[in-house]
Amino acid sequence: MRIYELGDGTPDVSVIGSIHGDEPCGARAIERLVAEDPDVERPVKFIIANEEALDADVRYLDDDLNRAFPGDPNADSHERRLAHDLGREVRGTTAFSIHSTQSYADPFAIVDTVDAISRSILPHLPVDVVVETNNFAEGRLIEHAHTVEVEAGLQKSDEAAKNAYWLIRAFLTATNVLPAPAVASDGGNDGGDGDEASDSPVSRDDRLRLGAPEENSLEVYRLLEMIPKPAAKEYEVLATNFEPVEGGQPFARADGETFVADRDFYPILLSAYGYADIFGYAGEKVGTLP
Repeated sequence: MRIYELGDGTPDVSVIGSIHGDEPCGARAIERLVAEDPDVERPVKFIIANEEALDADVRYLDDDLNRAFPGDPNADSHERRLAHDLGREVRGTTAFSIHSTQSYADPFAIVDTVDAISRSILPHLPVDVVVETNNFAEGRLIEHAHTVEVEAGLQKSDEAAKNAYWLIRAFLTATNVLPAPAVASDGGNDGGDGDEASDSPVSRDDRLRLGAPEENSLEVYRLLEMIPKPAAKEYEVLATNFEPVEGGQPFARADGETFVADRDFYPILLSAYGYADIFGYAGEKVGTLP
């Protein structure tokens, strides 16, 4: 676990990247922002979580870190020990955890429940969708109070790293760590990812408003159930995430067997190979923010 701190005093805001070692976008975005050495208006902590798995380019060494919280300092498992240490580092902070996915290219946010803290942050992020995990947060960092998780884009893509950078800046502006507008200077360090005019997931005018009073309107979804995936050699997903699937509509295949929806649902994190034993989740649309 690698930790950077900016500002004077004890941070009550934290940013966590690369909880999964095969999701380097968070680490890349954190390193890019820290290298810029921005002036901050309140202290903040940046954490690159699972360095060992990141170096090995694997999701985890012993256990999925994002299913291992609160962890155990005496566990044999690397990730269970790490979960305990990471939980201690983010305790008492408003936390922002960055992930990537095999299922969806556009950034979206995930929270345990839309509460007062997340309501104050989510509309200021460059995302259009937020997902409530409902009863599917067990063992995840998102169970930590005041945590917002984001999926920054497709796993291992340059776009996910660029998106993650702008997501962090928007979060830091929404939490008053950075002043608005949250935009790097034209001559600033771009971390090798290109200039800020070309690598933002939103337009320049929108970037100038990140964290400003203008707010995005977000669609809110809630997870309802896992969609099981049988053992097979080849998988195919026929549905599109966040677009409705009607009862009776085919949504996936496994070795030629077609799976048909038994009721209407919205697919969330649905992918062919993202999870070992599920295609993803069935969800419902519950409203909008703000």
